[in-house]
Amino acid sequence: MDNFQKKVKEKIKLYSNEEYLKGYIKNEFLTDDNDADIYLKIKNKEELFDSKSYKMQLELNNDIYTFIEQKTAILESNVPINLHIVGLTLTEEDQEKIKHLVKEHYAIELYNIQKKYLHTRRKIKVLVMSGITFLLGYLILYLCTQLNFFMEVFCFLFSFSLWEALDCVIYAFSDIKEERNNVTQNLLINVEFDNKENM
Repeated sequence: MDNFQKKVKEKIKLYSNEEYLKGYIKNEFLTDDNDADIYLKIKNKEELFDSKSYKMQLELNNDIYTFIEQKTAILESNVPINLHIVGLTLTEEDQEKIKHLVKEHYAIELYNIQKKYLHTRRKIKVLVMSGITFLLGYLILYLCTQLNFFMEVFCFLFSFSLWEALDCVIYAFSDIKEERNNVTQNLLINVEFDNKENM
C-alpha cells in the first residue's frame, strides 16, 4: 500500500510539472510556427454529420466537438490551431460546409458566453451599488437614530452584497473570461483536409 501511494505521488509530481507539460505540448501539438496541429481521422462521411440533423439545420457529429475541446483544453488560449481532417476525400462543397459548421458552432457558444459575461458584470455592478446603498443606510441610522435592529439589518445586507460581488469577481467572472478565451480560440480554428493519398 505504501509503495502504491509513493507511485501515486511520483506520478502527480511528474505530470503536474510545468516543464513536463510544456515539453508534452511542444512534442504533441506545436509546429515550427508555434501553431498547434490537431489530427482527426474520419473513416467515412457518415461519421462527420449528426444523423438527426438535416438540410439547413445540418450539424457536425457531437463527438467531433468533444474531440476538439479535449485536445485544445491543454493549450494556451493564444495559440492558433490547425484542425486536420484526414482519411476522407471530400468535395469542395462538403469542405466549405464543415468549415462553416465548426465556425457556426463556436460562434453560438461565444454568443452564449458573452451573454453570461455581460449578465455577471451587471450583477457585480448591482451588488456593489446595493452594498454602498446599505452602507449609507447604516451610517444614517447610526448617526441619526441608532435603531439597533435596523442597523444590524443594514450592516448584514451591506456585508452580504459586497461579499457576493467579490465572490463573483474572483470566481465566476474570471472563469467566464477564461471560457470565453477558449471558445474564441476554437472559433478561429483553421480547418484543413488531407485525403487518404496524403496520409
